[in-house]
Amino acid sequence: MKKAILYHAGCPVCVSVEQDILTLVDPAKVEVEVVHLGQDRTRIFEAERAGVQSVPALLIEGGNVLHLNFGASLQDVKQG
Repeated sequence: MKKAILYHAGCPVCVSVEQDILTLVDPAKVEVEVVHLGQDRTRIFEAERAGVQSVPALLIEGGNVLHLNFGASLQDVKQG
């Protein structure tokens, strides 16, 4: 099973993307971990190290980062 991490900050754009991703992705094929960076600020550095520049972003197993729409820059989340 493939794994992915959806990083977001809880803004309306992020919540909408989270709902869409969880609806579209087949849970039998891809395990999606949702990380709300506004609630778990300890994971901001991890997201940054993975190449996340803005949220919402989907980190796919293997290292590809898909930046989905634009809710906030990671710098804005860090200052949050």
